[in-house]
Amino acid sequence: MKKIAVVLLLILSALSSCISKDKKYFVKELSFPQDITPEQKIKLSAYLTPTPQQYEWQKLELTAFIHFGINTFTGREWGDGKEDPTLFNPTDFNAEQWVISLREAGFKMIILTAKHHDGFCLWPTSTTKHSVQSSLWRDGNGDIVREVKNACDKYGMKFGVYLSPWDRNAESYGDSPRYNAMFVEQLKELLTNYGEVHEVWFDGANGEGPNGKRQIYDWTRFYHVIDSLQPKAVKAIMGNDVRWVGNESGLGRETEWSVTPLNPDINETIVDENKLLEINPMAKDLGSRNLIVEANKLYWYPSEVDVSIRPGWFYHPEQDHQVKTLQQLVDIYYQSVGMNSVLLLNIPPDKRGLLHEVDVARLKEFGAYLKKTLESNKIGNGNIAWTAKSGDFKEFTTNGDTINTVMLQEDIKKGQRVEVFKVEGFINNEWIKLTEGTTIGYKRLLKFDDCAPSKIRVTIIETREKANILAVGAYLAPAIATNSGELNLSAVAKDKWTVETSVPLIVDLGETVSMKGFTYKPVVEKESVFNYSFSVSEDGKSWTILNKGEFSNIKNNPIPQFVKFDNSVDAKLFRFETIAGTDGGKPGVTIDQIGILTK
Repeated sequence: MKKIAVVLLLILSALSSCISKDKKYFVKELSFPQDITPEQKIKLSAYLTPTPQQYEWQKLELTAFIHFGINTFTGREWGDGKEDPTLFNPTDFNAEQWVISLREAGFKMIILTAKHHDGFCLWPTSTTKHSVQSSLWRDGNGDIVREVKNACDKYGMKFGVYLSPWDRNAESYGDSPRYNAMFVEQLKELLTNYGEVHEVWFDGANGEGPNGKRQIYDWTRFYHVIDSLQPKAVKAIMGNDVRWVGNESGLGRETEWSVTPLNPDINETIVDENKLLEINPMAKDLGSRNLIVEANKLYWYPSEVDVSIRPGWFYHPEQDHQVKTLQQLVDIYYQSVGMNSVLLLNIPPDKRGLLHEVDVARLKEFGAYLKKTLESNKIGNGNIAWTAKSGDFKEFTTNGDTINTVMLQEDIKKGQRVEVFKVEGFINNEWIKLTEGTTIGYKRLLKFDDCAPSKIRVTIIETREKANILAVGAYLAPAIATNSGELNLSAVAKDKWTVETSVPLIVDLGETVSMKGFTYKPVVEKESVFNYSFSVSEDGKSWTILNKGEFSNIKNNPIPQFVKFDNSVDAKLFRFETIAGTDGGKPGVTIDQIGILTK
């Protein structure tokens, strides 16, 4: 042990340029020296900590995504960049309504889609005419970004921007140097003209430009612009400060490490390292001991869980009855904030430029529920910090009230260390296990059956170095009435349907039906359809193509897709043909996956 300690001291000395001022911790990243032992790697990983910006971001817990743009007025999820800018014309735009509704629900930051994949810019940019300047809104003199930022400042809400790197409108896209230069100018405008920006959000969406070449993004240059103009902002998803959780369903990992070898694929070295370790944002294991032992470098790279309050990311009136229930939102909260992540909940404004009444009511309900649950800690001394090595425990006296939720927090300014823990309650003169878990990190919330223990005991079963426990809480989460509403994916019963062929899928409905659209339900475990063609026929010989399109974002958000026709069409047969799948294949479709809409 003495020999290991001496070696570690030498390593810490050699790596002093990476360590914080007090020489105890590595901030944001850690490169392992050669010839270091597995035990030494695990020990050093316990001293990796967040930057001040990352720590302030983690404390936000609840942040809001606002998808608003040309898609709001076309009914699409991914625009193709060919939309007429005059379509953008919110009739009653009110950024303060957004901010007030979200603040009252407990949200601390808004991230606005300043530009989505369609390339339509919500601010008057000098880089393109495809923006609010060419719209009818405010006679072309409006600035959505300005009004949202002003509302955030007025009501004490932090502000972030999502600027899509993929731009289906830009003529220069695919000509990498030219497009990157334009993208930098857009970044500079957003990060210079609107005051402080707290988060810059990039996804990794990428495609071919008009020249047929795939765009190569200059991430290093983009990072430099952000760091120089907004040094306090965190760079998210394709940024190296905040990590995508790996799905758009609101699901965090049971074991969520902020200390991980994973970093965004911004250069060949990182790409090669991620491939060697077989890790990506969707991987189940991002921080185990085995993974750390194989790694050459570690990062503090915490998780952000993004999910929409509706099935889609942009507003669609037909989804007004599909807003997530209170139970669904609470479950998402436990699986995001309660699993060492920050929740980024999307609430899309409607064509008026307002958050819809249904969404606002649900937000109010959600905020009130969280406040009622977490305002009364049944443990009197739960906020006293303590340290624990593997096997140590600490007991807490409760007030004897009924509880069903426990909260644990580590002091992440001293690293993330807990690997396994359990929580017991002293009930009827014996210790009963209430719950157990793996990682804690910034915050862990766990639910169990209602009980009224007189004491709580928290045992740190395994930890990397001494764990630094910041707080323990016990709460009673009120029961939530269940919602029995079920989504109907077909207005036409399938008992008369006959499959004529399976590839492409041709179905005889058994009678002539007045069709207004169709639905497609992906199978989560399988490759989904991306590009498709939908045709109808009365006799099976003459076919009319009613829709040829794409299911935008279905790979990351595999939810039922609703496609509406401009006009009703009478037909006895339909043909659904797969053109391309989400993973490059050509997945088949069964009769169970297709539904017919009649209104």
